[in-house]
Amino acid sequence: MAISYKKLWKLLIDKDMKKKDLQQLAGISSASITKLGKNENVNTEIIEKICVALKCDVSDIMEMTEED
Repeated sequence: MAISYKKLWKLLIDKDMKKKDLQQLAGISSASITKLGKNENVNTEIIEKICVALKCDVSDIMEMTEED
């Protein structure tokens, strides 16, 4: 199993936001945005900041997927 953040990127599109906007709104580093873009592990604190900033639940931004 692997984690996918595709839901996060779709949510940003729906909200007409760029990754840079999310970075500033959530107060997270560009390194964290890069990790999210590569579906790499990020600290739960980062996930929490994103959810608070976007007023959403964890399940709205990430999901478990089958690894190829």
